[in-house]
Amino acid sequence: STIRCLRLLGTNIGTIPGVDQVFIEGRNGCFDESRDILDCGNSGTTMRLMAGLLAGQPILSVLTGDESLRSRPMGRIAKPLEKMGATVIAGNDGNLPPLVIKGGRLHGIEYTLPIASAQVKSSIMLAALKAEGPTVLHQPGLSRDHTERMFDSMGISVRQDGMDLIVQPGNLSAVDITIPGDISSAAFWLVGAICHPNAEIRLNNVGVNSGRTGILEILERMGANVSVTNERCEGGEPVADLIARSSSLDGVEIDGDIIPRVLDELPILALAASFAKGTTIVKGAQELRKKESDRIETTVKQ
Repeated sequence: STIRCLRLLGTNIGTIPGVDQVFIEGRNGCFDESRDILDCGNSGTTMRLMAGLLAGQPILSVLTGDESLRSRPMGRIAKPLEKMGATVIAGNDGNLPPLVIKGGRLHGIEYTLPIASAQVKSSIMLAALKAEGPTVLHQPGLSRDHTERMFDSMGISVRQDGMDLIVQPGNLSAVDITIPGDISSAAFWLVGAICHPNAEIRLNNVGVNSGRTGILEILERMGANVSVTNERCEGGEPVADLIARSSSLDGVEIDGDIIPRVLDELPILALAASFAKGTTIVKGAQELRKKESDRIETTVKQ
């Protein structure tokens, strides 16, 4: 979805069949106005990040998606982008897609994020690149910092001051990036091996960013035999090899600051909990109801 939208905005993106590489020719921060609607498919990440990119472009854009995406909340990005100077029109009193965005001259803002969300934060950070003056974000809790790391590797100043994030405007510089394996995908294999009566699995080159490793911490609390080995840094991101072995698990309570760091893995953790001795309680995970589906309801039904 992201590649399709960027191509409609004039970006040259190339791939080689059979090779896990993507080549992107930079536009120096300037996009063409698309004559077509930008279809984000089922990707909330695409819609939120594209909205941030387009907020600072002097063009008119329309972002939509499938039925599921059109029911997901977008007011939490529309409000700060409008505060920065963009025009954002959305349905349901400015909260639901499609989004009509007329970018313009932006100014830096001081803004308190309503939730700890990497997507909302990243949308504002991308808009901040085109703003006059710094943008200061007050965070209620820490979330994934992939965008901060990427900005840093591409030459943009991002400063963390306690729970505040200060982003300076500027142009990104082209770099070569190696993307590690996704720990959310790895979680299924880890839990499968842990719950199996006689199994061991090794997963190489998995991203272990501290904003994503809540799954490992919770499995450890449950008594799982999981090892993190060969830790290193690649492309500004921490990477490691993970080894999981059959284990006896105990129920735990999952709540508080760890929830944003394990939100996507909670459904598979529910499976681990079903194999555990005792009761596992999860609190504060209401954001799961606002994903592509109501993941709390679907997990319970399973």
